[in-house]
Amino acid sequence: MSGTLNKVMLIGHLGDEVKMHYFDDKNCVGRFPLATNETYTNKTTNERVTNTEWHNIVVRNKAAEICEKYLTKGDKVYIEGRIKTRKWTDEKGMERYSTEIQCTDFTFLTNKNEQQQGQLPDVQQSSQPQQPAQNSIAPEEDDDLPF
Repeated sequence: MSGTLNKVMLIGHLGDEVKMHYFDDKNCVGRFPLATNETYTNKTTNERVTNTEWHNIVVRNKAAEICEKYLTKGDKVYIEGRIKTRKWTDEKGMERYSTEIQCTDFTFLTNKNEQQQGQLPDVQQSSQPQQPAQNSIAPEEDDDLPF
């Protein structure tokens, strides 16, 4: 083992539809924003504060096609992957950086179309045979943490 680890696990809601880009050699990439929320109670004002963090998700090939087919804006999804920062030059010649989550595994948690019919899809794409422990995720609790 190299002694390092680059692993991300997120549960959040899609902020937009999956945007697809197809290449000549039959490969494709899907991209979508994912919102995760943090909620806490402000001790001084006793008001609930919610902070939203946005993540740029990148999924490839067959997994991207599955996401495009089944996911829509607002759907809840579990994403597992790694952080990657890309460097690129904009049209003005300025160097820019973009941080993305390269998705290696995902599980659909809700899907409005299937939910209305009373069923949830059981679709998971993985490069490794792993299953997230969905039932072990504790419900969100009210705490007094300032972060």
